This record gives sequence, structure tokens and C-alpha cells, in this order.
Amino acid sequence: MTTDRPASLPPLPCYLNGEFTTLPEAKVSVMDRGFLLGDGVYEVVPVYSGQLFRFDEHMDRLDRSLAELRIPNPMTRPQWRDVALRLVAGHAAIEGDGPQSVYLQITRGVALRDHAMLPGLTPTVFMTVTAAAPATPAQRSAGVACVTAEDFRWRKAHIKAISLLGAVMARQISVDAGAAETIMFRDGFLSEGASSNVWIVKNGAVAGTPRDNLVLEGIRYGLVETLCREAGIPFELRRIGRDEVAAADEVILSSAGKEVLPVTRLDGRPVGKGLPGPIYERLYDGYQQLKPAQPA
Repeated sequence: MTTDRPASLPPLPCYLNGEFTTLPEAKVSVMDRGFLLGDGVYEVVPVYSGQLFRFDEHMDRLDRSLAELRIPNPMTRPQWRDVALRLVAGHAAIEGDGPQSVYLQITRGVALRDHAMLPGLTPTVFMTVTAAAPATPAQRSAGVACVTAEDFRWRKAHIKAISLLGAVMARQISVDAGAAETIMFRDGFLSEGASSNVWIVKNGAVAGTPRDNLVLEGIRYGLVETLCREAGIPFELRRIGRDEVAAADEVILSSAGKEVLPVTRLDGRPVGKGLPGPIYERLYDGYQQLKPAQPA
């Protein structure tokens, strides 16, 4: 019998089923369907200068995911906002200023184990805030390396589900290779990264994969489209073959944590000229302009 104890959690604020508490004190039932079956959804909302970034877009996606799982949304949008902002302020009081991430999770609730979507359960609601880990200046100036792999995950990728074993296994491929992300292909066409959407640039135009069940529509889908439109950059969503990705002038990742991030090496070979490209620079600059300004 081992006497080793797990690393203790920091006493950061969180919210669980109507009560504000701390991470070490928060407890859920061992019969929660999120714990047993991965039966739930989540969202991650970036926070800049104490303000929730693209909050309504995240709530729209949360509603879509919940509808797919037939789980009722247990809170109104103002309630979600109020809880999030209270946690943001509580986290900043402990950890100080800086970019943050709000993580919220809803499971179907507690019941004896059963694969069916049991009706009438009370959803389990959890939310916490952590310090964000933005890309480093070196990553932005030199770009990052990625590797490719076949997309072996399920065909309901549009649901932001907490059952993330497929994403964990996909990400580990790039971890083992010393790379920043795993860019995946399904039947020869680009799908997405383990935790990112993927964009290519060719001849000054940006292309991404269609909005469908094979990819999670990141909040930056609409944001990248808006940035392109405002900058006069051609933009389209379509099927993108593996050969197009290999021949791209630029490859760009997007996610809540990465914002937009240039890929300069793919499977050990340079992307384009092997440096962050001009379209990335324009998208990144536009992204920064949309973020709330730091109070003086």
C-alpha cells in the first residue's frame, strides 16, 4: 500500500452547484455521469483586463453543445456572467493581474451507471479560473513546430464534450515528438489540431475547414473571418487536402489560449520560408486590437 499523497491543489476560488468554494474543498459524487461516462460539456473563456472575451459567442456554443446532449442549461446567461466575473475577481485578488481563463463544465448529473441519456437529473455545474499561459515571445517570433497524424477521434467533434481522451492521445503524439501541436487529417483532408483550429495561407488568402460535425467550431472561426474581412484578406471555408497543407505559404493555429500562432515547421520540414508570415502578423495585430485595453 502506497503512502504517497497527490500534489495539493491551490486554494483558488471555484463554483460548484450553487456555492462558491475553493478547489481543495470542492467535491462531486463518484456517481456523477461526468466522472463515470464523460457525459458533459465545457467551455473555456479567455479573460483580458478582467473582462470576458467573446463571452456571448462562448455561451452560444455552450447552448449548441448542451442541446446535442439533451442537457438543459441550468443557468441563464446573466447568471453565468455574474459567477464568472466573481471568480475572475477572486482569482485576481490571490494571483494578481494578468490574462486568465474561465473553465466551466456541466454534466448530466448524478445517477446509477447507465448509458442512456437519463431524463430529469439535476446537472452538475462547476466553474473555476486559472492564469492563462499565452504563447511566448520566442514562439511568436520564430513560430512553432507541429506534427501530423490521422484523425482517429469520433465523428461528433462539433460538441465541446468533456470526454477528451481522443484529444489527449492526439496531443501526446506531438508531446512525444517535442512539437507544439498535432495537426490531424481525416480521409486525406485537414480536420483540426488536438486543441486548436488550423488555417492555411496560400497566395495571400486564408482557408479553413468547413463548419460541420468533423471539427469543433472554435470561437476564433468567426473572429478570424472578421479579421480577414476588415483587413481585406480573402477568406474561405472548404475541404483542404493534405498536399495543400504541405504546400502552404503559412499555417496558423487558433484557440482560446494560443489566440493565433504561426506554424513554421511541419513534420520536420519548413512551412513556407520557415518564418512567421505576413498574414499571421496582420491577424495577430488585429486580434490584439480587439482585446480589452489594460486599465491605466
